[in-house]
This record gives sequence, C-alpha cells and structure tokens, in this order.
Amino acid sequence: MTTTTPLVDPRVIALAHYAGRAVLENVLARHDVTFQQSVTLRLAATADGPVERGQIVDGVVGALKTDGAEAHEVIDQLITAELLAPEDVSRVRITDAGRELYTRTAGEAAPFTARIYAGIPEEDLAVAGRVLALITERANAELTSLTK
Repeated sequence: MTTTTPLVDPRVIALAHYAGRAVLENVLARHDVTFQQSVTLRLAATADGPVERGQIVDGVVGALKTDGAEAHEVIDQLITAELLAPEDVSRVRITDAGRELYTRTAGEAAPFTARIYAGIPEEDLAVAGRVLALITERANAELTSLTK
C-alpha cells in the first residue's frame, strides 16, 4: 500500500494549525494562560518598550481575526493579572512577571516545536512558508472584501 502526500488545502492547513495550537495550549494551560492571552503578551514582550494599546489591539485582531473589543478585554485581563501594566493613557508595557511568564512558556514550548519540525528539509520549509504566506495574503484580502 502506498501513501500519497496530500495537496495543501484548507483542511490540511487547519489540521496542522490546530495540532500545533493544541500543543501550545497544553503548555499554556499549565500556567493558566489562554492562547489569546499568549498572543497578546507576545506582542508586548517582543516590543522595544511600552506599546500603544491600539497597536497591540491591531496585532491581536490581525493575528486572531477577532474584534477589537475582545482584544481590549484580553489586554485588561493581562493588566488585572499584573502581566501588563498601563504606562500612560494609551500605552502598556510588559511587567517583569509578564516577561518571565512569556519566557517560561516559550521555553517550555520550544522542545515540542523542535521535535515537530525536526528532519524537515529547509527547502521544504521555505516552500511551505511561501505558499502559506500567499494563502494568508489572499484570505486576508477576501476577508477585507467581505467586511466592507
């Protein structure tokens, strides 16, 4: 019996996404952090300093295809948990506790990610990256046309 390699289609992409996300969510659950909180915290953790709240909201909305109100709610949750702190009226910064949590969860997820990607040739990853970037660009354009 031979196994054929599936063509990339929405189901294959979704299965890969949700399998990887489930691994990450398992790591995050050990720290009582949601996926949405992790995405939001990452935006603050990778910034050079305090970030405009609107910039984080835009990043969350763009990444998760959620609405701005939900993104603001997640920011408020992180502020309540003292993982983010208001810097002034419109900016937030990651706290030491937030940075430590981000670093810890990223470190715990790294070995899983390494095993998942192990042995995949760099050329294959480059092709997959180009294809997925194009699919994302086109899907974002379709979404924009649907919401106008």
